[in-house]
Amino acid sequence: MDAPATDIDPPIGDAAYSDGYYWSNDGLRLHYRDYRAAGDEAGSVPVICIPGLTRNARDFEDVAARIAAGGRRVVALDLRGRGDSAYSPDPMSYVPLTYAQDVVTLADELGFERFACVGTSLGGIVSMILAAMLPGRIAGIVLNDVGPEVAPGGLERIRGYVGQGGTYRTWVHAARVFADQAGRDRFPDNGIADWLRLVKRAYSLTREGRIAADYDAKIAEPFAVPGNETGVDLWPALDALADIPVAIVRGANSDILSADTAAKMLAHMNRATLVTVADAGHAPSLEEPEAAAAIDAMLAAADGGAPG
Repeated sequence: MDAPATDIDPPIGDAAYSDGYYWSNDGLRLHYRDYRAAGDEAGSVPVICIPGLTRNARDFEDVAARIAAGGRRVVALDLRGRGDSAYSPDPMSYVPLTYAQDVVTLADELGFERFACVGTSLGGIVSMILAAMLPGRIAGIVLNDVGPEVAPGGLERIRGYVGQGGTYRTWVHAARVFADQAGRDRFPDNGIADWLRLVKRAYSLTREGRIAADYDAKIAEPFAVPGNETGVDLWPALDALADIPVAIVRGANSDILSADTAAKMLAHMNRATLVTVADAGHAPSLEEPEAAAAIDAMLAAADGGAPG
């Protein structure tokens, strides 16, 4: 049962969001941001934005607002164990297949017969699984710095910090740690103001007034098991994306999506495009002009349906 949306925040541009909640199949209360614009949404497929492993709906605050301002409904999720979504009593439910089931539950409750996905990292893995689970319902996908093969060096970097905890007294201290984890050298143009903006999306204040990552540390438990980062062989899942518009966005300095894997993905699909964001690692914010243009082109193609 979907709880009423509450706490409408001030508009960003021409789009505002409300906070919505729904219940997973195993009884968790999960949160999403629902961005609505004043314009007519007729003919525009809705969009579900799915964040990365340690991230939440706030990652998409500018991206979702920009898309919604054009007259399209956009929903940005907090996956279970993140942000304002409930933590699971079973850490082994923190896996891509379960996340995909949660997304299906939300899409069904919202009445999304067809929808597009914008998935960053883990969110892209979930999006690929959704395309295989829901033939005909996924209208298009953005795969942000992720593919069927995840580079081992990046996996080890993420395993080195996910679930490690730690609290910080100031946002500047948290931002410095966050930058070290992401890899400062992979984002050479980022200054402290950029890292502060990003960390305030990923972290939150604890009850004690400290600053900490905004997720359940137990998400690290299944992620530590080799193979659980994807859950299934995702190359066959790309077959379900072969004839829908797909925008692959890759950071030029990414240690998760290699240039070779991105090229193989491009060859595997008939309607895919590849954009490489210079001076970005894992993962681009999707606010970059070239990424925004790729998203807009994918959505325009998704609105048009199957190719003639």
